[in-house]
Amino acid sequence: MANDSTTRPDGTMNRRRMLATSTAVLGGAVVGASAAAFRRVSEAAPAAAPQGAPNINPNYNPPVVQVRGGRLRGLREGRIYSFLGIRYAQAERFGLPRPVEPWDGVVSAQAWGPVCPAPKQTSVSGDELVFPHRYWIENEHCQYLNVWTPELNPNARRPVMVWMHGGGFTNGASMESYAYDGRSLSDFGDVVVVSLNHRLNILGTLDLSAYGSEYAGSRHTGTRDLVAALEWVRDNIEAFGGDPNNVLIFGQSGGGGKVVSMMHAPAANGLYHRVIAQSGGNNNYRQTDPAQSIRQQQTIAAHVLRNLNLTGSQIARLKEVPYDELIEAGTAALQSAAKELGVPRLGWSVIADDQYIMREFTDYANGVPLMAGAVFAEFGGTLQTGDQKNDWNQQEIDRRLTERFGARKDDVVSEFRQLFPHMKVQDVLYYSASSRPGVKNLLGRKLEQGRTPVYNYLFTWEYPINGGITAFHCAEIAFCFHALDVPQIALATGNSPEARQLQDKVAQAWVNFAKNGNPSQPGLEWKPYTPDDPQAMIFDATSQSVSLRDDRLVTLITSSSS
Repeated sequence: MANDSTTRPDGTMNRRRMLATSTAVLGGAVVGASAAAFRRVSEAAPAAAPQGAPNINPNYNPPVVQVRGGRLRGLREGRIYSFLGIRYAQAERFGLPRPVEPWDGVVSAQAWGPVCPAPKQTSVSGDELVFPHRYWIENEHCQYLNVWTPELNPNARRPVMVWMHGGGFTNGASMESYAYDGRSLSDFGDVVVVSLNHRLNILGTLDLSAYGSEYAGSRHTGTRDLVAALEWVRDNIEAFGGDPNNVLIFGQSGGGGKVVSMMHAPAANGLYHRVIAQSGGNNNYRQTDPAQSIRQQQTIAAHVLRNLNLTGSQIARLKEVPYDELIEAGTAALQSAAKELGVPRLGWSVIADDQYIMREFTDYANGVPLMAGAVFAEFGGTLQTGDQKNDWNQQEIDRRLTERFGARKDDVVSEFRQLFPHMKVQDVLYYSASSRPGVKNLLGRKLEQGRTPVYNYLFTWEYPINGGITAFHCAEIAFCFHALDVPQIALATGNSPEARQLQDKVAQAWVNFAKNGNPSQPGLEWKPYTPDDPQAMIFDATSQSVSLRDDRLVTLITSSSS
């Protein structure tokens, strides 16, 4: 590895949501920074600036940390030490991750590492105002993570919170959202925060196992990147003041699916100790047929080869195809393979093969505390409809409710008022009834072994912009990251006293769960969820844990929509 490298490899960052895609710009070789393990040595205290220096920048002599592979140079940002773009593994295309080779000298960890390439994005997402994004360098060699910590003391042993980004296994990155910056959460919660990139889409899930033992693990390369990152945390995080025996993994949307998939992965045993799944994670592994899933994935691979005019004997050439051509061939293969197999659609997904990913939770995961929840409207709120529902008069409200629910209107209104007395009756038009059964199914499956409590939440706070935006998919992320002071986030949230108070409650709950598996806090008791007493923390201007018995409301809404 090069000494004291401050340049970053090539590439560009992508969009987060599964519904969006991003521009792919591939570059050359990546210069990394770290290995799969470290010795606990810190060189954290920056030397004094020269005498007479007009401005003493804390980063004149920035912090340096020793990890097992070598030394890393980070940044001091206020109270927090930031180490960005740390390479946690390396891999060839379709190959399994392996430890980074040790290096001499000091490697820069002062800028984001490259992100995984993704399909080209050709339009601006509809949530850009309320959930603004950043775009960055793309490169297939994207195994990089970031660490924020209040103290570079190996004896500090603070809780560690590891974020797995959303975007499914199609797109996304650890830094794509302004809300993902872990500095504020680290400072607020006095915790170590980690975020990571990993291989996605055709790079992370293409099943080439039919073409030789070299590719036996190819359908899980992206998932194995996640495990490799957690192994790096286990082996290295003490140098950053973290406790490798107290690691929370949390993620939203596709990230929720990723953290739950870790509970299905025997290889992740001991690498994490608590899980938060936000608006995702109801992996339908239990109902899958491994043989059928493998057959589907191998059919996709066969169609990719055909689209590139390659045969099985030419499989090695697949490693040399430029990414733009590869993903184009892969996107077409998803459609043609689905048609051949007679299924509605196929995607870049992680399958349960009962080899690397089990259909059931692993035995060890039964002892891991879980929190899971959703937001009020998810994909069906005023962000999508543009409705100015807070300006409607009673006549307009009645008309809309009747139009939507017909003869069930009075029952729907009655149920909604009992469950959500703090909300306006017209809000029921946007209740994401389709998300609640999945959340409760996940919690119920986790409770089957009964070894640890589970907790449920529903985020209902309305963004005070454009007449009021109902809680949308991603709405709670800025709050759990304690990121409302970020200017791009403050634009939509208003950063009002009410919003800041809610942010404190949400972030504190996440931090408390990371610390001890119980999200309760003084003045805000959070009771565990059970099927008999389906407690949920309602996060709003006034937050409280309530028994959210909404099965009948969900049935009324879904039957009205059919």
